[in-house]
Amino acid sequence: MSNNSSVSEFLLLAFADTCELQLLHFALFLGIYLAALLGNGLILSAVACHHRLHTPMYFFLLNLALLDLGCISTTLPKAMANALWDTRAIP
Repeated sequence: MSNNSSVSEFLLLAFADTCELQLLHFALFLGIYLAALLGNGLILSAVACHHRLHTPMYFFLLNLALLDLGCISTTLPKAMANALWDTRAIP
């Protein structure tokens, strides 16, 4: 006997049901996203441009900044889209 059920998407619980609170969440998520992009971008450019920062400690800091950019760029844009367009599905 095999299992024939499949799930093609997941549903998230909404932070708020009112439009004003969803717009507030969108604005907060946008601020967090832009601050993370700016901070990690500054770390990347500082380590890449200054030759005195080409040491193992700054190499690992550069990798951490890249990892943070990757993680935050996958979750927060989807959360912002869900807050803005009042959807809850994640494929």
